[in-house]
Amino acid sequence: MWFRTLLIVVSVGAVNAASDAPPKVPPGFVDLAAVAPDIVVDMRYAGADNFLGRPARGYSGARCLLTKEAAGALAAVQRELTGFGVGLKVYDCYRPQRAVDDFVAWSRAPGPATDPRHHPGVPKAELISRGYIAARSAHSRGSTVDLTLISATPLRTAGAPASAQDCRRVDGPQAPDASLNMGTTFDCFDERARAASPDVPPEARRNRLLLKMAMEKHGFVPYAQEWWHFTLANEPFPKAAFDFEVRPTP
Repeated sequence: MWFRTLLIVVSVGAVNAASDAPPKVPPGFVDLAAVAPDIVVDMRYAGADNFLGRPARGYSGARCLLTKEAAGALAAVQRELTGFGVGLKVYDCYRPQRAVDDFVAWSRAPGPATDPRHHPGVPKAELISRGYIAARSAHSRGSTVDLTLISATPLRTAGAPASAQDCRRVDGPQAPDASLNMGTTFDCFDERARAASPDVPPEARRNRLLLKMAMEKHGFVPYAQEWWHFTLANEPFPKAAFDFEVRPTP
């Protein structure tokens, strides 16, 4: 059986344990690239440009996997935003439970107390207690996405962020990855990342509002603590916690 919609971790890796072929995506899931190829995919946890500083467990491929319903709704958002001269860039989609566990283990392991690129003001030891990292994630249900806006005609190409960059500050109309100025960069564990934060410039507030309105129009619910985080209201697997690996495209 591919999945069970219970409050348990749902793993499909064992199904293909005897085969060298990449495991299939469970029924009900699709690759966003096949549904909306014009959406830019920048899967941060498949590489080292994230708060871990390395790929997260469960991400051997940089694919945005989502439920069919979430992918279809996201394609509609992309079409909606075209008229405003902007589009979408996704940072994370389905997230295996093993990656969620990896985040929790990282937060409890020894390391620098703060990181200017991801948690400049919140000590690493407090990330769980303050709600920035949790033992369960809506991403593991397959209908939650982390994303931002990009210009249809970027003013400059994306570049690697400087190691000393403060995630709470974005200078100019674009962030270092060529996304629009949203007041903070992605995965900035700080009060300024709250969707309604008054401590970001007017341009960032306008961009956040445009993203929020387009996502809500097509059935997504925003998360107040993170401007980039949205969950499909009528998600098909509301009680699941999937744990199949995100593999490269077969």
